[in-house]
Parts: sequence; C-alpha cells; structure tokens
Amino acid sequence: MNRCESRKRRRSFSPDRGSPEPGVLQPRKSNYQEWDVEDVCRFLRMKGLGKFEQLFRDAQLSGDVLPMLTQRDLEKAGVSILGDRLKLIKCINTLWQNPIDAKVFNDPIHGHIEMHPLLVRIIDTPQFQRLRFIKQLGGVYFVYPGASHNRFEHSIGVAHLAGQLVKALCGRQPELQINHRDILCVQIAGLCHDLGHGPFSHLFDGKFIPLTRKDLKWKHEDASLAMFDHLIDTNGLEVVLLSYGLVLPEDVKFIKEQIQGRPTEGNGAGDGSEAWPYKGRTREKGFLYEIVANKRSGIDVDKWDYFARDCHHLGIRNNFDFERFLKFARVCEVGKRKHICTRDKEVGDLYNMFHTRNTLHRRAYQHRVGNIIGCMITEAMVLADPHIQISGAGGKIYTISTAIDDMEAYTKLTDNIFEQILYSSKPELWEARKILNNVLCRRLYKWIGQTQPAAEAMIEQEEFNELANQIAAVAPSTSLEVKLGPEDFIVNVVQMDYGMAEKDPINKVRFYCKNNPNRTIKIRKDQVSQLLPERFTEQLIQVYCKKSDDQSLQAARKQFVQWCINRDFTKPRDGDIVAPELTPLKPDWNNSDGDSDDSDPWDELQSQRQANSHRSLAKAFD
Repeated sequence: MNRCESRKRRRSFSPDRGSPEPGVLQPRKSNYQEWDVEDVCRFLRMKGLGKFEQLFRDAQLSGDVLPMLTQRDLEKAGVSILGDRLKLIKCINTLWQNPIDAKVFNDPIHGHIEMHPLLVRIIDTPQFQRLRFIKQLGGVYFVYPGASHNRFEHSIGVAHLAGQLVKALCGRQPELQINHRDILCVQIAGLCHDLGHGPFSHLFDGKFIPLTRKDLKWKHEDASLAMFDHLIDTNGLEVVLLSYGLVLPEDVKFIKEQIQGRPTEGNGAGDGSEAWPYKGRTREKGFLYEIVANKRSGIDVDKWDYFARDCHHLGIRNNFDFERFLKFARVCEVGKRKHICTRDKEVGDLYNMFHTRNTLHRRAYQHRVGNIIGCMITEAMVLADPHIQISGAGGKIYTISTAIDDMEAYTKLTDNIFEQILYSSKPELWEARKILNNVLCRRLYKWIGQTQPAAEAMIEQEEFNELANQIAAVAPSTSLEVKLGPEDFIVNVVQMDYGMAEKDPINKVRFYCKNNPNRTIKIRKDQVSQLLPERFTEQLIQVYCKKSDDQSLQAARKQFVQWCINRDFTKPRDGDIVAPELTPLKPDWNNSDGDSDDSDPWDELQSQRQANSHRSLAKAFD
C-alpha cells in the first residue's frame, strides 16, 4: 500500500477516543493479542469494569482468547447478571471494532474511512491490487471521460459500508449478539466480492465468455470465490485470519456464501418454512446475508457504493441517501426468519434508489455509444483469443478465455489486454488491432435505431442470435440499392428493470412503524403514490450497422423500420425521417388520438385562408 493512500492513526482504547481515568495504568502492549492476564485486568479497570478483575484472573483470560469470548463463557466464569455480560462483551468488542493499528483511506465518496488491519493485509496482495487495473464501467469510459474509476476503490467502499451497516445493527440491537467475527466476515465479503471481474468488468462475463466458452455457464462471482481461495492460500493468510479470532473453515465458508449470494432454496417462500440453505451462519443470523449481496430485495451496500461512486464520476445526480437507511435499519422477525427492515416512512426513498438504478442504466450503462464500443472491444478480444498466451500455475499456457480456469493466470488478466492487442506486432492480431484502433479514432459501427416489443411479446434469449438474420431477410416495399447480410448488423437486446425482472422489489421489503418497531408490515405501491411505475421491466432493442457508406446506412434503416412493422414493435424515433414512405403503412404508428396539439389556432386559421385563396385563384384561371 502506498503511504499517500493510508497512514497509521494512534488512539486510546476508549470508543469515544477519550483519555483513561487518572491513576489507572494502561496495558503495557498496544496489541491486545499479546496481553497477559494482568494487561486484560488493567484494560477492565481503565473501562470502569474493575469489579470483574478477579473473575478474569481466576479463569486465566489473556488477550489472545478475548476474540473468542462469548456470553456463555462469561457466565461460566462467574458473571451471573445478563446486563454485566452484555456490558463486558460490548467493551471487549471495541478492541477490534476500533483497532489501534487501523489505517485510514481518504475516499472521494465516503471521506476518511478506517480499515481494519486484517482488511489491509488482504488489500496488500497481488490478487486484490489487480482490481486497480479494471475499470468499474468498462467501455463507458470511452463515452464519459470522468468514468475512470476502478474496481479497487469500489471494493474498499463496499467493505466500509458493510462495516457501517453491521456495526449500526450491533449497536442498536445488542440482543442480536453480533460479534467481532461476524463484523470482520461481512467486511471481508464486501472487500472481496468483485475479485473475479475480468477485463472491462461486465463486458468479460456478459459478452466475451458466452461467445468463446458457449457451453460454460460462468459468472464473475464464480471467479471471485476461486480468487478468494487463491488469495488466502498464496499469501499464507490462514494464520492471519486465525490470529484475528476467525474460526476456520466456518468463517471462510460464511464469507464465500455472502459473495455468492443466496443459493437455491426449497419452496422460496422466504418465511423460513424451507430448509436453511447456508452453513456459515445459523438461521438466527440470517440477516447478515442481506448486507453485501441481498438476493431477496436487492437493497445492499454494493449498490449503495456504486450508485454514489458512479454518479459522482459520471456527473449524474444520485437521489438515494444510504445514510438515512443506516439510521433506520433494524432487524425484525418475519415468520421464522430475521430480516433487515426499515421505517415505513422510508419507502419513498427506496423507490428513489431503484429509480436511480434505472437512470444509470439508461444514461450510462446502456448508452448506445458505450454499448457499441463494448461490442467492438469484445469482437477484438474474440479474434485475439487464440493468439494471446498467459502463463498459469506450473508454467501452463492459457488463452484469454481459458485463463478463468487458473487463478494464477487470471490474476494477470486486466484491462491491459486492450494495449497488449493494440501494440502487438503479431500478424495474426492485425484484424483485432484494426478494430481497437477504430475505437480510439472514433470510427465506430453506425447507429441505426432503437425499438421496443410490447410487454406480452418480449424476445426470449434463445432468439437473440437470430435477430440480425431477421433484419437482413426483410424486404421493404421500396427497392434497396444495397443488399445487406446478417454479418452487417449488430443487434443488442437490453433488459431494463428494477433489479427483479417484472417484479416490484419493494414487495420483498418489510417495514416497521414507530409505534411498534418489532412488528413488520408490507407496503403496497398504491399506498405510496399514484405516480409510481405500472410495470417494472421492458426491453430495448438497439441496432447497429458495420458498414458506414451512405447507401448501406440508408438501406439498413429502411430494413430496420420494415422489421419493426413486421414484428409489431414501437416506431423508431426517427422512423418518419429515415423511412417516410414506410411508416404510414402501419396505422397505429400514425394514430394521433389523444396527442397534444401545440399549434397556434391563429396560424392554422391564416393557413386555411391562404389555402382557400389559392383555390379561388386557381378556379378563376380555369
């Protein structure tokens, strides 16, 4: 880690950063894991808990066992009152919640954030540092010059927010018995959730791998799990995890389950009636799985960070305030399970969160120029794939697409592949180099238009690869000077939703009221506003042409408009301009009923009088 990114910050042992009481000796060593029994007793006296000193002496409780200490252990040691046990646990937890040797990162989004030394050990590995060289938004950087941020800082932000949320729940509800292991595991999961991203982020697992490994169902989460194991093994961090009080393999399993998200569950009712699918934590702490990757409602700290960070770098306003959610977050029982809930008055803010997600997709993630640049980069990588060699474990050689099978090789695969292809002198990479050079010189494939299918006629994924053939096969009623083939078209189908396909994600959220914070309720959409969406999903079909001459583009636009007519899709926005002879052929495209009319009545009257005058003049000459 560079010194300019972080620094050590010395603090007292008090959570409020105060000074110890006068006359009370502090522990002789700053690292609590090195404390002997007397150092632990000094710490108790400093905290005003000296009455428990003798119990700790009798039980021989030194600093290295403090992380494993539970209420049951304290009860066995002689602390009989529940309130005293909770007070001791809370006091001891401050040792790792606010560690003396934490490091501080100055983040442009969250300000000065403290990172636990265990997280810093993970950050300072080649596997995590690799994320410095993977753009958060892939090809969007070629459209938005400010979108230069990387997965590295996003991952640190998610770890910070994960810690903020779990610590807020711990402080607000001590009865949840959230311990230091839970806090560390949640933070590590947030830190490592994106370890498996490939070059240009979602372009790699969303476009490149499906084209080069067609029989393989692979997501970046799969690589994140494999990379996490590789990171722990290669850097010898098992001993470090144990030294900070984690229990192996239970806690490693818990971390990986959070990264992976929810596995397939029994009946999917979500009320706890199905079998518990996790092994890292019991049902009592099931709410912890909703912090990093919430597959239940989609409300998680991963989204909170990338909303704030992406909006900041894109110059788009973020309408969601995650700090309010932190203030009102509370764990409540729903059936036989515990879920993270929020106040009923926050429902509007949650709709704003999903609206922000939709806005980012429309304006940035699915920007028509960003998408075609992504397609061109993918095309170049596919052409270069057999000719790029990456060495893995044991010296074995992998290609771009097979590097995902070996984490040592995959660690070397970043956005740098763009420059590796672009500046290569290999003759077999000539065509791939040409495509990337066209991207840099802005010689992009040409935009033809965009349309949408009706809700009941959405295109299934099995049909995606046939769309270019369909457009090429269309014969418009007007003759074409150029014949285009399927290879000349690129069709991009974009699924727009609120994160849960056609469902309203707020239906999965439970709320509590001020009068009874322990009872949860559902809030229907009509209880919030009449102006909320009626539907929560739609498809956008974006069409491009690889040829750039005027005749080819004119033919492509006419074929596209005719295809929209044949498929009963919406009229392209410029349909009346590029194909004025075709759009009248579809009556419902020209139905103006209910359309607003902004014309001036006086201008209409004058035009009508002028037309009548011309008719009268024509009759006079007949």
